[in-house]
Amino acid sequence: LPPARQIREDELWRFASRVAALLQGPELRPEAADGLQRLHLTVAATKYPRKLDGKFVELLQTVLCSSKCPEQIQMLCAAILREMSPCNDLVLSCNEIQDTKLLSLVSSVLLAQVNDLKAEVSVVGQRVVKVLERRLPKGESARYLLPVLSNVIRLSPESLTEEQTNVVSKKMTDWLRYASIQQGVAQPSGGFFSNPRTRQPGPVTEVDGAIATDFFTVLSVGQYYTQDQWLNVQAFSMLRSWLLCYGSKGLKTPNSDGKSGMDRSVMPMVPATSASSCLLPPKDRLREKAFEYCQRLIEQSNRRPLKKDDGDLQKACLIEAVTILDIICKQDSSYVYRAVSFLKILHGRISGDASYARALLPIAQFFLNHGKTAAVDSDAICKHLFTDIPAQLFHNPSLAFEFVQFCKDNTQLFAETSSIFRQSFPNLFKFLAWNSPPLISEFVDLLPFLLDAGTAIEIFHLLLDLPCLTAALDIQLRSTALPASEKAACDPAVKPTTCLEAFRHPLYKSMFQYLLRTKSSPEDAPERLIPLRQLLGSLASSPRVTQCAETVPVLLELFFRVVPEFADGLLINQLVVLLLRRTDQLYEIPAFKHDVYRVLSSQLVMLCKLHPALIVELSTEILEFSGTVSNIQNKEAIFTHVVWAIGEYMSVSYDKRCTVEQINRFFETLEAMLFEITQLRPLASTSSYAPRAISVLMATLTKLAARSQDLIPRVSMFLSKMRTFVQSPAVTSVYCEEDLEEILIRATELMNLLKMPSVAQFVFTPPVDTASTRFQREVNDSLPFALRIVTHLLEPAPGFMPG
Repeated sequence: LPPARQIREDELWRFASRVAALLQGPELRPEAADGLQRLHLTVAATKYPRKLDGKFVELLQTVLCSSKCPEQIQMLCAAILREMSPCNDLVLSCNEIQDTKLLSLVSSVLLAQVNDLKAEVSVVGQRVVKVLERRLPKGESARYLLPVLSNVIRLSPESLTEEQTNVVSKKMTDWLRYASIQQGVAQPSGGFFSNPRTRQPGPVTEVDGAIATDFFTVLSVGQYYTQDQWLNVQAFSMLRSWLLCYGSKGLKTPNSDGKSGMDRSVMPMVPATSASSCLLPPKDRLREKAFEYCQRLIEQSNRRPLKKDDGDLQKACLIEAVTILDIICKQDSSYVYRAVSFLKILHGRISGDASYARALLPIAQFFLNHGKTAAVDSDAICKHLFTDIPAQLFHNPSLAFEFVQFCKDNTQLFAETSSIFRQSFPNLFKFLAWNSPPLISEFVDLLPFLLDAGTAIEIFHLLLDLPCLTAALDIQLRSTALPASEKAACDPAVKPTTCLEAFRHPLYKSMFQYLLRTKSSPEDAPERLIPLRQLLGSLASSPRVTQCAETVPVLLELFFRVVPEFADGLLINQLVVLLLRRTDQLYEIPAFKHDVYRVLSSQLVMLCKLHPALIVELSTEILEFSGTVSNIQNKEAIFTHVVWAIGEYMSVSYDKRCTVEQINRFFETLEAMLFEITQLRPLASTSSYAPRAISVLMATLTKLAARSQDLIPRVSMFLSKMRTFVQSPAVTSVYCEEDLEEILIRATELMNLLKMPSVAQFVFTPPVDTASTRFQREVNDSLPFALRIVTHLLEPAPGFMPG
């Protein structure tokens, strides 16, 4: 590919001219096919269409439509023309083509054009249906046209009229139901020893080798296949999309009057028998035969295949058959009762076999859609699905995607009819923990439907423990793979030395069980996972664990965007307490902890805005957190936002219960903190703290003093000493000059503001009736500017003379 991409335009044209010479020779030799293959590779190797000479493009079209041209050459010409789309030199038309192979190739080129695509699709669709409608000459087959028809309905389903869809529906009914049950005949090689007396073909067999006694399906086995058998397979492959486009009676197409078949109100509740099915409209008859076809596939899936590939085909056909049955029952509810009986039997047969896990999804979908109609409780089927599959097969990436997609498609249905979905979220998150990058966008869509007042707290814990869950799943998988000899019971008296030993050790067993639980367990205390997080620290550098950790901040931000939609004051208080507590209980991945602190600090502010009274209601917890010096260094972002929230919301404007005594308690705690981090020490022991934390502490102390004015002298004295602090050699050695200058400017501005207590009280303590007005919000938002204005008023520039 790289050499093909590097071919210049002039080189490409010269090579195309050599290929043109080969195509125009008296006979097409093998060199022509080789040249076309190389040319196709060259034009297909780049993302952008390559340009070729108009005459050469005309030659390709001429060769493509030539009846004397070998099939391989025609296919290569069509492939090159498709790669050049959109092509202005294209003059192909399918209107007069009778040969099905050629019509298929020309149609593929026309459908590849992106200019005026709808018109091309309509023309191709009309022609394909017209050819299918007539009786084909001997030697031609409709099998070459079905892929084209499938493309037509994918690109523009409305391009076919009601009459045309009826024609195709009749054909599909015949292909599905009346294919030969005799094997095809091997094509003679034409060699000297070819025997004109070929043996009569035998009947097709089932996958277990038994002779087929019922009609042919995609699961019927033969050494060779007849044309109608190939059409049977192709018809089944496009049956789902055909029913979705044209099976419903309410379909409107541009050329349809909207009346198709009989009105639903006069349809019999018992499906038509085989004797009367011929009298049904084409769409209804196709639906009837499709139902029988899918029912037979389900019966065939019960046979034990002789080959592994046939077993894989059985499972794929089973999934498709159940999906098609679901579509049929949506379009005509009279089929529900017939389908429910054998689908319940099917579920009972395969539910215990992990290899059929993917097939359980369409079965569950069927019962979710039709359980009420058939008076069948779908909860039992969903319970098995949500309990066993994620726990056992979380490591299967394709199943994980399909399972989560199934959940996404049914979120509204689950929310209205079943509690199992929300109760099973610990199991669902195993898919994300193991397959983080591919599934993150799906879980962004899924998480809002899992959250409510009952699950929010537990999901918050689970999100923070998601990397830990990944590590635990890794240990679980490795433990399962151990030989039986190594799974001997551990000695409870001996402390485990590895994670694998701990997985089976009584000391850690209950912790692993809680982390790997299959359903919600809100009454259990997540604090007991602390020893397990430390134990699993050895897996923190695992690429899978690291990838999972990177998804947590995204989901945390989403979590806090959704929670306000239903959270009351009590839930917000719980979240804030947990937020402060969990900062000490995170999996030891430095980048993960940093990102989580960043998200939690910003969301803490949001929670305080939603429920400002939490500062008073949680004063004990907030005082404990803000009074711990180590939090400034280890959790500076969260500490700074907590202190800011104290200064902003510890006010009678937000909570009538706020008293002077409470303000004084907060003041004394924060004053002690500011003194601790700004007191001068010997040079060797001076620590560096974030300048932002120092500035926010000063501002919060000033706000509290403005609300309890007896504290103003203490704050003013403290602020006046900041000049000595920033000029100390011990301090200048650990802080940069710009940071110290900012600290001094902020201290001066705050001190000047306190010289006018009434102004300070208005700025920092808004009246109750204006606390949330636009004016007050603007004052708060522009506080640094206001501080500078006050400073200029109190310290006029040199040369300023009052008028």
